[in-house]
Amino acid sequence: MTLSISLHMLARSPIPGRVKTRLIPALGEEGACDMQRRLLARALALPATGFSQRFVWLDDLPDPELEEQAERHGWTLVEQPAGDLGERMRRIATLGLVASDAVVLIGNDCPALDGAYLQAAREALHLQPVVIGPAEDGGYVLLGLRQIDPTLFSHLPWGTDQVLALTRQRVEQLGWGLQLLSELWDVDRPEDLSRLASLGITLDS
Repeated sequence: MTLSISLHMLARSPIPGRVKTRLIPALGEEGACDMQRRLLARALALPATGFSQRFVWLDDLPDPELEEQAERHGWTLVEQPAGDLGERMRRIATLGLVASDAVVLIGNDCPALDGAYLQAAREALHLQPVVIGPAEDGGYVLLGLRQIDPTLFSHLPWGTDQVLALTRQRVEQLGWGLQLLSELWDVDRPEDLSRLASLGITLDS
């Protein structure tokens, strides 16, 4: 069975002072915004292979540069729905499952997430209804679903090290099968910048 799988990226528009706020002490508002723009550009360049559609869900209006990048790489820009992170993810996944057999949700904060990782997620969704890409900080960098239940997203302590464990617990309570991918890291704090530099992503590049 071949699944129709859509890819959905949740991202913050690069606006100084509003993005990557935990990097501001190290980079300043403009520098943190530039870093967000570089991370977005890297995520937008991910390969499209295997996905029926690809959407970028933004929390604010895109600027012309972001619009051009999205169009060049074949992404559709969409405004994020209202609500906390969990409610937004629930709505996006629900909408995605109307038009495709499965959805994959990602952010733009994980530079180690590449085409091979997305392929692994697609393959996992042919075997299990849920696939999760764990993050080192106790959250996750990817969530793939063939079905949905509101309990997966409601009343979770987003941004804490409990998100992954609680999500796995809720999947188990629903009786759904789950496959975990390899653990990755995302960019949140100044100490992550040296890892980024090792990948060739700096404010000077």
